[in-house]
Amino acid sequence: MVVAHFVSGFYVRNFVAALIAAVVIGFVNATLGTLLKILTFPLTILTLGLFLIVVNAVMLKVAAFFTPGFAVYTWTAALIGAILITIISTFLHWLLDDKRERE
Repeated sequence: MVVAHFVSGFYVRNFVAALIAAVVIGFVNATLGTLLKILTFPLTILTLGLFLIVVNAVMLKVAAFFTPGFAVYTWTAALIGAILITIISTFLHWLLDDKRERE
């Protein structure tokens, strides 16, 4: 819902739709996303990893197709949304990092 607030091409109907979209995005990333990342590995290497933003944008569009109450209207919105989700996810991982000593 944070991304939908900042990106004009995103639409999330309500909190329940956002939760369903999160589950669908996770499922799509775990299945189709893994396959796409393997297939586009050479292009990802050539672009120094920046092509993964495009792959994540495709995953957002696919998830929006399957989720009622969640829509991504343009490819620009999908790209900006993928960047914002990456930034938010990285920040939350940094904030909630496990400080225990790892073996």
